[in-house]
Amino acid sequence: MYLIARGKNMGLREAEQAKAKAKQQAFHSYIRETAGTAKPSATDELARLSETKAKGDLTDEEFQRAKEKILH
Repeated sequence: MYLIARGKNMGLREAEQAKAKAKQQAFHSYIRETAGTAKPSATDELARLSETKAKGDLTDEEFQRAKEKILH
């Protein structure tokens, strides 16, 4: 009797729970990816700094100071 009266809603609740679980897994995956790339490595920072200097946006002195900060 219970299954006849409530059976239709049981399937809906199960589908909603599956959607919620998928959303939660996607959220956790996003957090792991974001946390893993939060801080670039010193090599990445030096490469970006070199590109900025090559564009002419930094003087030699500014480049050296920024490079020292990255390395120490």
